Amino acid sequence: MVLRRVGEVARVPAGEWDACAGADDPFVSHAFLRAVEESGSATPRSGWVPCHLVLQTGEGRIVGVAPLYAKTHSFGEYVFDWGWADAWERAGGRYYPKLQCAVPFTPVPGPRLLVRPEARGIGAEALLARGMVQLTDEAGWSSAHVTFCTAHEAELLAGQGWLLRLGEQYHWHNPGYADFADFLATLSSRKRKVIRKEREGAAALGLSIRTLTGDDIKARHWDAFYRFYLDTVERKSAQAYLTREFFHRLGAGLGERVVLVVAEDGPRMVAGALNLLGADALFGRNWGAEVDAPFLHFEMCYYRALDFAIAHRLARVEAGAQGAHKISRGYLPVPTYSAHWIREAPLRDAVAGFLERERVLMAAEIAEGRRLGPYRRGEA
Repeated sequence: MVLRRVGEVARVPAGEWDACAGADDPFVSHAFLRAVEESGSATPRSGWVPCHLVLQTGEGRIVGVAPLYAKTHSFGEYVFDWGWADAWERAGGRYYPKLQCAVPFTPVPGPRLLVRPEARGIGAEALLARGMVQLTDEAGWSSAHVTFCTAHEAELLAGQGWLLRLGEQYHWHNPGYADFADFLATLSSRKRKVIRKEREGAAALGLSIRTLTGDDIKARHWDAFYRFYLDTVERKSAQAYLTREFFHRLGAGLGERVVLVVAEDGPRMVAGALNLLGADALFGRNWGAEVDAPFLHFEMCYYRALDFAIAHRLARVEAGAQGAHKISRGYLPVPTYSAHWIREAPLRDAVAGFLERERVLMAAEIAEGRRLGPYRRGEA
C-alpha cells in the first residue's frame, strides 16, 4: 500500500473517491467536497488548505481516501479547541497550522476514514490514520483532529493513541411511524398539545410551505436561500463561511439529495430550510428567513423534516448540535465523537486530563436529556 497527498479533491477521480466514500453520506461525497472547495468556501484564502490523503495499492488502484485540510484557525469546525490553542500559545508554543480531517462547515457525524468495502478488513483505515500522524510530524504541526467521526473510527483511533472527545447532538428516530399523528401519539399529552399548537400557528400565517427536491429547485430558490443564510449569520454575529456559488453548485451536483423546504408569500420566497438526504437519514443543515413569524422555524426545520422522513421511511432525522429545545419536539440527545492526536507531550497531557473530565460530564448530560425526553414511558 502507498499513501500520497493530493491537493483539491478534484484531483481525485470522482468515481474512485465515491467508491471509497460509499453512497450513505452525501457530505463525504466527491460532489459535496468539490462544491465546498471550488465555490471559494474552503480554500487556502479562507484558511482551509486541502491536503487529502489517498491510499493506493502497488498497482495504483485507490482503496482509501481521507478528507484533510491544513488549518490556520479553528473556525467552521464545531468541535471547539480555541482554549487549547490559547493555552499552548501562551505557554510559548505554536498551535497553528494544524491538520483537520473533516467536512468543512458541516457538523454532521459520519465516516472520515473512507475505504472501499473490500479493503476494510486489511487495515486500510489504520493506514490512513497513521498517514495523518506522519503528515503532522513531517510538517511540524501541533496536532491532527478527526471530527464527527463514527464510533468505530473513534475506537480505532483510540487504539493508536489518539485522545477521544465526546460531544452531543439531537436526532429523531423513526421506528416505522405511519404518519405524523402516529408519532404524536407516542408523546406525553402536554408535549402533543404544544406541537399541535405550533403547527396550527404556522399554518395560520397564510404562507405556502412546500418541500422541493431535484429539478423543482431553481436558481431563484438558491439566490433567495443565500440571502436568508446571510441574515441568519448576521443575527448570530457569526461568520459567513459559505458563498452564493456553493449553494448553486450543491444544487447542480447533488440536486436529487437536496431537500429544500420553502415558505412563499405569493410569488416571493420568504424562508427556507436546507436538508440533505442520506441512505436512511435526513440531515438538517441551514435555515433562514426574511420574516419574523411565530412557529415558522419549528414547522420548517423540524416538523416538515419529520413529515418527509415518515413519508420516505427514513430511519432518522439529524437536527445537528445545540438547542435543548429540540428535546421537547422528539429529538433526543446522542453522542458524537472526535479524536485528537497532539504532538507535544505537555499539551497532550493537559488536553487528555480535560477530555477525561469532559467525557464524564457529557455522558451524564446525554443520559439526563434522554430521561427528560417528551415520550410517554416505554415509547422512546
